[in-house]
Amino acid sequence: MAFNGHQLDDTADEDETPSKQPRSGCFRQEPQSEDAAPAGRATSERRTSNSTARHRKDSVKKTRPPFPWFGMDIGGTLVKLVYFEPKDITAEEEQEEVENLKSIRRYLTSNTAYGKSGIRDVHLELQELTLDGRTGNLHFIRFPTHDLPAFLQMGRDKHFSSLHTTLCATGGGAYKFEADFRMMADLELHKLDELDCLVRGVLYIDSVVSCGPSECYYFENPTDPEQCVQKPYALENPYPLLLVNIGSGVSILAVYSENNYKRVTGTSLGGGTFLGLCCLLTGCSTFEEALQMASEGESTRVDKLVRDIYGGDYERFGLPGWAVASSFGNMMSKEKRESVSKEDLARATLVTITNNIGSITRMCALNENIERVVFVGNFLRVNTLSMKLLAYAMDYWSKGQLKALFLRHEGYFGAVGALLELLHPT
Repeated sequence: MAFNGHQLDDTADEDETPSKQPRSGCFRQEPQSEDAAPAGRATSERRTSNSTARHRKDSVKKTRPPFPWFGMDIGGTLVKLVYFEPKDITAEEEQEEVENLKSIRRYLTSNTAYGKSGIRDVHLELQELTLDGRTGNLHFIRFPTHDLPAFLQMGRDKHFSSLHTTLCATGGGAYKFEADFRMMADLELHKLDELDCLVRGVLYIDSVVSCGPSECYYFENPTDPEQCVQKPYALENPYPLLLVNIGSGVSILAVYSENNYKRVTGTSLGGGTFLGLCCLLTGCSTFEEALQMASEGESTRVDKLVRDIYGGDYERFGLPGWAVASSFGNMMSKEKRESVSKEDLARATLVTITNNIGSITRMCALNENIERVVFVGNFLRVNTLSMKLLAYAMDYWSKGQLKALFLRHEGYFGAVGALLELLHPT
């Protein structure tokens, strides 16, 4: 038995303003001794100190990978790319910087769209971020996986391989398209496990977003559509947590620490299923179009509810009449098939996929004895309908024991984990 989406507020929340992290790593001036050293010795000490500092800086520079800094997550539906744009480039570095590197930086940071389908999510940008001793902005870019050849051509045109011979990448596509990277762009991929990158990315992003809109949030009063509001949540002492990654398919992880987690289970019915079925049933062609149609539809015209079978509630087991007894169950009737709209079909598809994920998640939480559930993945991008439905289901069926949590950077955590591996290999 599951929920239908009729009682939930269809209004999508507006994008929040970008998160900013204050610049970290302030310098501390040591107190001067009352007995000042003689001028000659002081000059000598300063020279030695400067030499030591320069040696330390050079040593750090040698261990730091060269720019540009990228992390990629090549999924079954979307490619997610994070790019670190240094903002503390010295005059000396700028003079030494080759034209290819300048060209890549200008191209990525001066555009919010790339070609027909590439998007930079400006509202997610992290500004003034200190990463491996450098200060800059972290950009978040996505494009459909089927457009990967265009990305590789761009990399070839901008001579990316002359600057970077290896690219840290995760996701199934890092394996599937490895030969294409080598042949089309002369790039070697350093392939990383996607779940390792996911966990590492989630914990890192939550730790650095220290002001501005909170990275983690939940929906207060999820069972009351009129009172349901989004609230920030401090993900302190997060362990254990159940991490539900909803991409093309779904993986559910029980996380006990950054290095101690297990994949509990998953399901093949995920975001790819929603879009694929919507394309078949409605003729839509994009995720955004499918969501727009779903927001205008009514799933109860498609689904068979408990009240359609019992005439009301199934009181013995506490099943309300508005719960879904059979997803798409009304479509057995020719008369009802002819009366539904494409919007109704899109809404029912969304509710079916979301309810299935919520049901499996609740069972995993019970089995693992975990009360904190975090949902991530690109299925949740601009998908307030599913987030509220998941929040509703977790709260209702657990009688308030389970809280559904969400993260603003949704589907980018794997790419962030790949970037961290570039800078700090495990």
